[in-house]
Amino acid sequence: MKKILIVGLGNIGEKYVNTRHNIGFKIVDEVAEEHNVVFETDTLGNVATFRFKGRTFILLKPSTFMNLSGKAVKFWMQKEKFL
Repeated sequence: MKKILIVGLGNIGEKYVNTRHNIGFKIVDEVAEEHNVVFETDTLGNVATFRFKGRTFILLKPSTFMNLSGKAVKFWMQKEKFL
């Protein structure tokens, strides 16, 4: 079964909620809503998972600021065995 990691980049905190800095968060929120899944807080981010057409999609909103998001992406790529 193929897995796909989709990372929505953004900055944490109320200061950035409705700014261009959080467009990535908004996009993965929309995908999650379309597939009726809810994000759960996990290591280095909020994660939602769903299956579609034989594939598993993992949505990630890193809980780090944008310039540190590589740490969260690397962790999840290793955890889900993409690396």
